[in-house]
Amino acid sequence: MRKTVVINVVGLTPAALGENTPFLRSWAAQAAVATVGHVLPAVTCSVQATYLTGKWPSEHGIVANGWYFRDEAEPRLWRQSNHLVEAPKLWEVARAQDPSFTCANICWWYAMYSSADYTVTPRPQYLADGRKLPDCYTYPMELRPKLEAKLGTFPLFDFWGPRTSIKSSRWIAEAAMETDRLHDPTLTLVYLPHLDYNAQRYGPADARVSADLREIDAVCRDLTTYFEGRGAQVLFVSEYGIAPVSRPVHLNRVLREHGYLSIREERGLELLDAGTCRAFALADHQLAHVYVNDKNQLAAVRQLLAAVPGVEKVIGPEEKAAYHLDHSRAGELVVVAEKDAWFTYYYWLDDAKAPDFARIVDIHRKPGYDPVEMFTDPRIRFLLPKVALKVLRKKLGFRMLMDIIPLDATLVKGSHGRPPASPSEGPLLMSRNTRLLSKPQLEATEVFDVILAHLRD
Repeated sequence: MRKTVVINVVGLTPAALGENTPFLRSWAAQAAVATVGHVLPAVTCSVQATYLTGKWPSEHGIVANGWYFRDEAEPRLWRQSNHLVEAPKLWEVARAQDPSFTCANICWWYAMYSSADYTVTPRPQYLADGRKLPDCYTYPMELRPKLEAKLGTFPLFDFWGPRTSIKSSRWIAEAAMETDRLHDPTLTLVYLPHLDYNAQRYGPADARVSADLREIDAVCRDLTTYFEGRGAQVLFVSEYGIAPVSRPVHLNRVLREHGYLSIREERGLELLDAGTCRAFALADHQLAHVYVNDKNQLAAVRQLLAAVPGVEKVIGPEEKAAYHLDHSRAGELVVVAEKDAWFTYYYWLDDAKAPDFARIVDIHRKPGYDPVEMFTDPRIRFLLPKVALKVLRKKLGFRMLMDIIPLDATLVKGSHGRPPASPSEGPLLMSRNTRLLSKPQLEATEVFDVILAHLRD
């Protein structure tokens, strides 16, 4: 099979290929550029699983970035085991056709415990005293110290949170090149998240996004120059475009006000008790899975949510198949936001009773996605000295809470998940092997076929 690299530039759209991306614009001028159709929801885990299996969420089971684990009665997001993906992966299909084929997965999601030959993925160390230290997981295990010796520790706090920067995407790109030098895999998958950050914080038209485009363009140039110099063919792909939003919608607060939520109080703070809720929403950008434990309330909950300002539609059990979401992990109801709205996970009615994890970066305990984690609370005076003091306490071994995240969802100005306003504002796929990318529009499931065709070429 032919050596191939697939570079996933999150948030890159046909409309973004302009003066701020001189390398990508020049590269695309000699390539075929196809728009890619919508996956509902258009979020990282669902889209990547669709690309890597050629199946819809109804078949591979990744119905969002997380879902309600009914057997544990717990909503869980950002799990990492590849065993959760319920369909054969691209590299498994390729290896069955050519036993000499090898694959390196550099930070595409659900990387852990997969059958890929080489894996690199973010994985913090969670210490017994409550600390979280930057780190990554690799397979084989001996790859990690080799990467750290060359590149340093994975910059976790530049990957997500208020400090996000190009450093994380640059580290991932360098890790892809170093893994290639060490192992020369047939297929390398590279995930570059940089355009996800300021476009969500400030909106896709903000001047700071222009700077981000220039930064990621330089990383793409370095990756392409290296891999094409190694005789590899390069494909660029993206998962979604980010749209401007102005309205956060608090579905769980609506459900609570109508008696559907179950809340328990600990230390004066409120926790969502999903297992005893009659209904609750797991919010993920512009889509929410609503789990209705009391099936007698299904029609009433649907009617209630359909009337909420900012809700475009509520997909019921009989309609989920048409949206490729008829899987047991999906909510009984699936709610889609209007184009300028997005869904929060917020369930408390008084900020004084918000759980302690609401004010920190904690992607695992929150029962929904929280883009407000990319901000620091503007009401905190002398923020930097306070953060420095907290870090010092942590280094000295004391427990501390990095409670600097605001509870103001109106700060968020960009989101994704619903269909884009036009194909030029949605995902793309680019290849200079124009013979293998002859269609100007692809279904998301066809990305799998295009990549496999490049490998076979």
